[in-house]
Amino acid sequence: MTTPSPDAYDVIVAGSGAGGLAAAIAAAHQGLRVVVLERAEVCGGATAWSGGWIWAPGNPLARADGVREDTEEFRTYLRSVLDKDYEPSRVDAFLAAAPEMVRFFHEKTALEFVPGAKICDIYGDLPGAGTGHRSVGPAPVDLRELGDDVARLLRRQLYETSFLGLGIMAGDDLRGFLAASHGDVRGLLHATRRVSRHLFDLVTRRRGMQLVNGTALAGRLLRAALDAGVTIRTSARVSRLLRDEGRVTGVEVSTPDGRRTLTASRGVVLATGGYTHDENRRRATFPRGERHWTLAPETADGSGAALGESAGGRVRTDLRSPAAWCPVSLVPYASGRTGVFPHIMDRAKPGSIGVLRSGRRFVNEANGYYDYVSAMIAATPDDEPVEAWQIADARFVRRYPLGMAKPRPIPLFPYLRNRYLRRGCTLEELARACGIDPAGLVDTVERFNAAARRGEDPEFGRGSTPFNRYGGDPAVGPNPSLAPIEKGPFYAVKVVPGSFGTFAGLATDEASRVLDGHDQPIPGLYAVGCDQASVMGGHYPAGGINLGPALTFGWLAAQDLARAEVAA
Repeated sequence: MTTPSPDAYDVIVAGSGAGGLAAAIAAAHQGLRVVVLERAEVCGGATAWSGGWIWAPGNPLARADGVREDTEEFRTYLRSVLDKDYEPSRVDAFLAAAPEMVRFFHEKTALEFVPGAKICDIYGDLPGAGTGHRSVGPAPVDLRELGDDVARLLRRQLYETSFLGLGIMAGDDLRGFLAASHGDVRGLLHATRRVSRHLFDLVTRRRGMQLVNGTALAGRLLRAALDAGVTIRTSARVSRLLRDEGRVTGVEVSTPDGRRTLTASRGVVLATGGYTHDENRRRATFPRGERHWTLAPETADGSGAALGESAGGRVRTDLRSPAAWCPVSLVPYASGRTGVFPHIMDRAKPGSIGVLRSGRRFVNEANGYYDYVSAMIAATPDDEPVEAWQIADARFVRRYPLGMAKPRPIPLFPYLRNRYLRRGCTLEELARACGIDPAGLVDTVERFNAAARRGEDPEFGRGSTPFNRYGGDPAVGPNPSLAPIEKGPFYAVKVVPGSFGTFAGLATDEASRVLDGHDQPIPGLYAVGCDQASVMGGHYPAGGINLGPALTFGWLAAQDLARAEVAA
């Protein structure tokens, strides 16, 4: 029997986020020899820094809970949101494959899921919108269970989205921490258990071991890949695609030990994370010219798009939006580093609003993060920087986070000292500290308060959908998303445009094959994750619409690779 060359594979995957690992695992489970090439020293990409939730309507966990929805409901909702950007062939492929993808990983790999029973689609007033069970998330896991090999490979939790490096999962875990800030005994016990265990891990293992959210997803995928026999190489940058008569047959890779050539008898999968750190592509496709702040690692620099173009692929920029927007605030550290904090949960809590420099609101703050940034960009005059201020009062900051500032018993003074938070005894004083028009802010807050006391928001309809109300506080009535801003001192944090990754990317078909300028698949070349133009057409209909398609189209790519013609 001939021993295969150490540099000869059936499938080569460039990148180790959700899409790349999904493709690698599914291909290996079908008997293919697979290598994952990750240019960073650690694996997981933006997936490891994400919330980890996956939009996969019709998934088997929902069915196990007795929830059975017709696929046409999902189509109806997506048609309502995507409108002219709806692609029937790719949407149908996604909707058909997503449940099978979840079943495969949940039943046959280390990637165990939990149901998102209460997670709602964002636009609840549109036909077909869901009120739960369309999402799944990675089950929390102790890193010890995944093994030392995963611990060596896994990207660590993003500090800004943690408490001292401890990730907190949406749902019961988060509710327990918030209850602790209200003095609830059970909440205090929950938070004490979690934090004490985390501090013990920091002392004994020098890292957090309780994985939730994106670290749990990336860690479980890495375990599944290693279990399936996938070879994983870090510090390995794909610098060139190899081609033979139009077919992609391998890659040239740069490593600390020099350049190597690897061949792929079935194909190459591009999963390098998109182009949010590619300044030239960003300036050519993103609105406005200001600096952009992203939650993606620096390796998301457009290398996948460039590699795809070198083989004849085309990058689609005709989507509604080039990126998955997220409002962020910038956290200054004594070391000189600037952290990027994503405003995901604080905007929907009662007693806080977002305002522009004029002091006027511009959006339903409790809608999706994508909507917040889209509205901020649209409402900001061309001669002003795109920025907003999230405003709250003393009562709010004791009960809920305001950006990275935590509720009691965590002190606020470090965030005031480094000017991440601004404070004023009156709204006028706060406005002057932030460069906001004082009269405009006072007028906005007075009108907002009058309606909020009645549980209404006539200007933007905040709290009118299940998604809004789920993000609020069920203990607050009559609208869990609304409360007046009236108890001084008052606080604010500056918010600027950011993103989780790009929507614009390489044109692909329903099997994730990269398409050329004539919409013909390029033999041997696939793209998934943020390297692939989003099946959502640049819209954000629900949480998890980045990771859901990434995993699903990675799984679909593997099915096609298993059927693919073998290169000579």
